[in-house]
Amino acid sequence: MDNSAIGFIVIVILYSTIGLMAVAGSIFLTRKIFWPKSEQIFYGIFLGIIATFYLAFTAYFGIDKAWPLELKAVVAFTIAGLIGVRLTLVLIIGYLAHGLWDILHELAAHNIYNAYKPGQLTAIPLAYGVFCLTYDVGISVYFFVRRNDWAAAWRTYPR
Repeated sequence: MDNSAIGFIVIVILYSTIGLMAVAGSIFLTRKIFWPKSEQIFYGIFLGIIATFYLAFTAYFGIDKAWPLELKAVVAFTIAGLIGVRLTLVLIIGYLAHGLWDILHELAAHNIYNAYKPGQLTAIPLAYGVFCLTYDVGISVYFFVRRNDWAAAWRTYPR
């Protein structure tokens, strides 16, 4: 195994660890700040926000061919997030799909996955997809655990 492969493995481990720490921090903060209903609303809106990172990367890296596909993805994740504001299952699926979108970019960035022509997906920083996949899967597990609390919050007033 060459040095670059070893370096990449170390970076993947570090970014995965940071992703798990971000999940823990998100859970801690949102449970402190929000009531259950508003927590679900926050995470629904947040899905649309995190999807826009790819538009920023498209602009930053100047990959003009990626705009159409990236815009469609942002719209899809935003719609999923808005529906997920009320339907936890859609929120879980939306975050898991976003994690797959993240790792697809990572694989494409390293020419591991050749289903897309160069420039069709935007470039991303090294191991960004690994971090995001870790976060998206971890936070989806939290949503699954929290689903009954969120459902109960929608049945009660005023929270």
